[in-house]
Amino acid sequence: MNNETTTLISLKEAMKRVDHKLQALEAQFRELDFTKDNLMQKFEHHSKTLASQAAQDEMWTAVRALEFTSMELNILYSYVIEVLTCLHTRVLEKLPDLVRGLPTLASVLRRTVKNERVRVVWDSVLEECGLQEGDVTALCTFFIAHGNKAEHYTDKARQMCLRDLTLLITHMVENQALQGGLLRAVQVIEKGKAVRTPEEQKSPLKESIPSVKT
Repeated sequence: MNNETTTLISLKEAMKRVDHKLQALEAQFRELDFTKDNLMQKFEHHSKTLASQAAQDEMWTAVRALEFTSMELNILYSYVIEVLTCLHTRVLEKLPDLVRGLPTLASVLRRTVKNERVRVVWDSVLEECGLQEGDVTALCTFFIAHGNKAEHYTDKARQMCLRDLTLLITHMVENQALQGGLLRAVQVIEKGKAVRTPEEQKSPLKESIPSVKT
């Protein structure tokens, strides 16, 4: 075996060693990429969780900081309770076979997480009403915070007590999510009044109001 052959063999062996090292490095990089992706997913999830918690805390603070008079609070509460009752009623209308299993709005919200059928119906009801999940969160937070002391006013009483509720909400509620939820609650009820018959408008609020409690 001459020197040229020996050199060629040594070169091939060296190339093999380099190739093995490259393969090992590629495997390490793939492992690092996998680890990086997992860490990024965990970080994004953690960030979303923190952001959600921060938004909830901000919502609670905003709801408790409201400085409405007793009359104004009762009027807002009346719209909120009617919207929440309306949402619950519409879901039951679309899911008559689940009426017993969905006795409250809270039960509907819980079932949307695990039951795809309830989720689809819930989304369709929100879309029909022109509401979003954030609006419901805001309204439920308002209801929980003030429901124990607020009083429901009939539509006639509301109109006699306060004319420009939209202006009141815009000026008094700084939190944008809460402000938007309350404004849309008023819109939903006022829009519903326009399509109801006079007999329906005279009828009192159904006794299903307690079903929205969480």
